[in-house]
Amino acid sequence: MFEISLIPAFKDNYIWLLTRGKRAFVVDPGDAAPVIARLEADDLTLEGILITHHHADHQGGVAELKARWPVEVYAPADESITGRTRPLSGGEQIEVLGEKLDVMAVPGHTLGHLAYLAPGALFCGDTLFGAGCGRLFEGTPEQMSASLDSIAALPDDTKVYCAHEYTEMNLRFALAVEPDNAALSDRVARVAALRAAGLSSVPSTLGEEKATNPFLRCTDPAVIAAAEQRNPTVNREKAAIFKTIRGWRNEF
Repeated sequence: MFEISLIPAFKDNYIWLLTRGKRAFVVDPGDAAPVIARLEADDLTLEGILITHHHADHQGGVAELKARWPVEVYAPADESITGRTRPLSGGEQIEVLGEKLDVMAVPGHTLGHLAYLAPGALFCGDTLFGAGCGRLFEGTPEQMSASLDSIAALPDDTKVYCAHEYTEMNLRFALAVEPDNAALSDRVARVAALRAAGLSSVPSTLGEEKATNPFLRCTDPAVIAAAEQRNPTVNREKAAIFKTIRGWRNEF
């Protein structure tokens, strides 16, 4: 398996650097400058770029990177992506640094949003966060709920490489939904210690997310009860519970 490390960007973005020897790919390079600095410092050759969705903080650095390294850019087919050379819609398999990656369609945050599944590692952009999920800028609650279901079906030991350091903020909301969740209280303490030490809370594991992330727990009685307290008329279908919890998060 290739090595995975992070390149911080902007206020809270993570650009993921995949390396095998001196070969490199990057995931969601919203800013070229820190990527170029890292590649040059480590004497790496960029071989490709993976894009999850069209928002500028995920693709803004592509043009500058391609000007220096004329590489393949794997990106959603149905979104406006600078420099895209390999349009993808989900269901494909691509090769990255000698590994087969499955391309997953995970609409919700945007309509063409993709995730890339490597052996034991998921690069999910803004679909799933530490203890949270992305806002629904384009998709429907039903779409996002189904996308999260497809992610939740992966093995629990899958590492979740999301694109933002949002975990502490998301945990505060998760506690409002499930104040009696012991696994959640434990995670709050662990993440606080990591952040106090200047360390990233990402990646988490999918098993950890399923135990503590309210958006993956919409069939749990405690989450259903919290949704019903928020909206007494909500039905108990998963997508309806998700919509209520997501709407609450937007106002939190």
